[in-house]
Amino acid sequence: RVKVEKGKEVLKVQNLKNRYVNDISFTLHEGEILGISGLMGAGRSELAKTIYGHLRKDSGKVLINGEEKNIKSAKAGIECGIAYVSEDRKGDGLVLGMSVKDNMTLSALNFFSNIFKLEHKKEESSVEEYIKKFRIKTPTMEQKIKNLSGGNQQKVAIAKALLTNPKILILDEPTRGVDVGAKKEIYDFINELKLKGLSIIMISSEMPEIIGLSDRIIVIHNGKITGEFLAEEATQENIMRCAVGGKEC
Repeated sequence: RVKVEKGKEVLKVQNLKNRYVNDISFTLHEGEILGISGLMGAGRSELAKTIYGHLRKDSGKVLINGEEKNIKSAKAGIECGIAYVSEDRKGDGLVLGMSVKDNMTLSALNFFSNIFKLEHKKEESSVEEYIKKFRIKTPTMEQKIKNLSGGNQQKVAIAKALLTNPKILILDEPTRGVDVGAKKEIYDFINELKLKGLSIIMISSEMPEIIGLSDRIIVIHNGKITGEFLAEEATQENIMRCAVGGKEC
C-alpha cells in the first residue's frame, strides 16, 4: 500500500437493492482503494456489476461526483466514467480470437473515432504506450490474445479498462491465475493509479492482497455489508468472522 491523502468523494452508493444485494451503502474517494471481501457467492461481483450497469438495480441510488446516475447498461457505465475488469477474463473480459490491439481498444473505440473514420495512428500509439507501460510481453500488438500468458492477458484487460479514461476503476480478482512476477507488476500498477488520484474498488478472495493494498475494506455476506474496517484495523480473523455473518461484526 502507498499512502495517499484521499480527495473528494467520487462515488456514493445508497441503499442499493436487487436480487443479489440488499440495502448496500458506501462511499469512495479520489486516491482511495476500497477493498471488497467475502466468500464466493456473497454478492461481491454482483454488487460491482450493478454499480457498473451490467445488472439492473431495483432500488437505491448511485451518485458520481454528487450527481445521481441511472446506469442501465455497461455502455452507460463507461460513459459515466466507470470501468470494470472482470474476474473471468477469458469468459467475458477478452475476446480470445482477436489481437492484443483490438482487445485493448474494444471499449474505447469512440475515443479513437471522428465523424467519418477510426483514427488508426492514434489507436496504435495508445496501444503501444500501454504495452510499454505495462511491460506486456507480446511480439506485436497484432498477436492474438489467446497466445499470451495469463499475466499478460490480465494486463491487457486492465489496459482496456484504462483506455476508457475512467474516474472509477473496479478490479474483480485482479491477480487470479497469474504468476508471482505478474502479481507484483499489477500491484505496482494499482498503486501508481492510486497516486494519480484514480478511485479504485478491488474485489479479492486473497486475504494478503485485500489487506495489503486496501485503504478501507467492506465485507459482504449474503448480499449485505457485515463489516467495515480501515486498513490499520483489518485482520484475517475479523474479516473472516464478518464474511461468515459473525455477530461481532
